[in-house]
Amino acid sequence: MLIIGCDYHPSFQQIAWVDTESGECGEQRLAHSGGEAERYYRGLNGQRVRVGIEATGHARWFEGLLAELKYELWVGDPAQIRAKRVRKHKNDREDARLLLKLLVEDRFPRVWVPSAENRDVRQLLWHRHRLVQMRTRVMNQLQAIALNEGVRRKKGLWSQRGREQLETLTLANWATRRRKDLLDLLDRLNPRIEELSEAIEQEAVQRPEVKRLMTHPGVGALTALAFVLIIGSPERFRGGKQIGSYLGLAPCENSSADRQRLGHISKQGNALLRFLLVEAAQAVVRFDPEWRRHFLHLAMRRHRADSPRWRWHASSPSASIGCGVRNGITGRWRSLVRTWDSP
Repeated sequence: MLIIGCDYHPSFQQIAWVDTESGECGEQRLAHSGGEAERYYRGLNGQRVRVGIEATGHARWFEGLLAELKYELWVGDPAQIRAKRVRKHKNDREDARLLLKLLVEDRFPRVWVPSAENRDVRQLLWHRHRLVQMRTRVMNQLQAIALNEGVRRKKGLWSQRGREQLETLTLANWATRRRKDLLDLLDRLNPRIEELSEAIEQEAVQRPEVKRLMTHPGVGALTALAFVLIIGSPERFRGGKQIGSYLGLAPCENSSADRQRLGHISKQGNALLRFLLVEAAQAVVRFDPEWRRHFLHLAMRRHRADSPRWRWHASSPSASIGCGVRNGITGRWRSLVRTWDSP
């Protein structure tokens, strides 16, 4: 077998390789432009090849090439690989040698890699999410224009009467142009977002596990589908706390001896699903009495009932995030997801 440690960069890759049968080894730098890297890997056809890289972006074409050639691709956790480095001397050649050493010694920290179909559906979720962010920025700018003219309608600005009032405001030349362009953008974004939302609904209907997660209070098709795609198999986790840590919801910790120091959440995880969990927590705390009681109980434990901070927690559903409601939801979701294959 030919084992290759690959230090991947967007424009080139540094490789270190060894043939386990003959003992032959070597190093090489392969440029991506001009097809040098592709020619090298196609030239290995007929051999058993295993390639190890760190988890990185901008490598979709490389993964597709190795899949086409039926080579093994192992993707490693960059943090664990970095922790295994002994020497402080770091360059591309040393990185490739380290990857090769971990592969040969069977110490390579592999990570779960979603399927191509999984990642394609994730593009649907990200595309809709980015368009919604664009629409929010456009709406905020239109709200600012209205406020500058003394019109404060909040959500009413997007009703038919509010839209008519916004369009009839007397503005200067460039302010009028800005309003017109923003309204045109808003009119183009709304149907596109609705189309993507319908596609997400169709994807959700086709997946029994997503439909089951949608039975949880505060969870819609978007959140449930994102959870299933990003978490993958629930058997990878021991419990809800591990899922929370995987998504970056666990607090940072810097403890020593008998003193425990906990900080903000680590945010070492998928940002989209973390955002959707915030939205789900806000919805479930606002509208579900059981979760509202759970949230108030946690807020009372953390802050005295007569303190200003407690009053802020009691009036703000988003405070549930700090009180651990999100981790409670992930724990319940894992219990539901574990029964995907049950009748």
